[in-house]
Amino acid sequence: MLYTYCLRYDNGAAPNPYWDTCTLVICKPKIRQVARLGDWIVGFGSANSPVGDISGKIVYAMRVSRIMPMPDYDAFCRAELPGKIPDATSAEFHRRLGDCIYDFSTGRPSIRPSVHGERERERDMSGINALLSDHFYYFGDKPINVPNHLAPIIHRTQGHKSQRNAPYEKAFASWIQALGIAANRLYGNPQGKPPMVLDPATSAACADPNRQPLLAVEPTTGAALVGPNRSPRPRRRSC
Repeated sequence: MLYTYCLRYDNGAAPNPYWDTCTLVICKPKIRQVARLGDWIVGFGSANSPVGDISGKIVYAMRVSRIMPMPDYDAFCRAELPGKIPDATSAEFHRRLGDCIYDFSTGRPSIRPSVHGERERERDMSGINALLSDHFYYFGDKPINVPNHLAPIIHRTQGHKSQRNAPYEKAFASWIQALGIAANRLYGNPQGKPPMVLDPATSAACADPNRQPLLAVEPTTGAALVGPNRSPRPRRRSC
């Protein structure tokens, strides 16, 4: 299956393309409910993005390689991908934007300081699953066009497209893998500047395209997050 949708606000949290694994854990609950291994998920840009009208251009594409219930994803991040757990005190924006925001360690899951808060809990949790990809392309603020023969998969409104993409699924996979660019690398930065302070009581930036995030200062190593170098893998730590 090939799922396409309009990514209204891209700030690096949903999808989260860091630590060599692209994940979709918050936002798009309906896709997360039904996606299967091998499916492609493609986010197209918005006409009102912070970098201008990029509707019809691909912001990211990921092939689903692993599916986990959200409680399992929390446990997995604790053991294997601690960088996906948001750290609101970090000076590095990609650490603040972790998408493992629900802590299932005790009783009803609590919300870690992150880009989502109580207003998003019900919607996030309704997605049930976390989707992981070890084969993805993230273009961020440098989105790319699709060729004319794939124009029918473009989605510009709310919701997503899937069944109508069936005739183009194989063609899309062949096209993007034939571009001659390496997978699992970041070719752009998130379009929206992430906030310096994340508060679980506030509404999510990715849920509200009109919200004005505070200016963030990227770390001095930020250049390594873009281009041929993969995003840095965090030092293992207990969580």
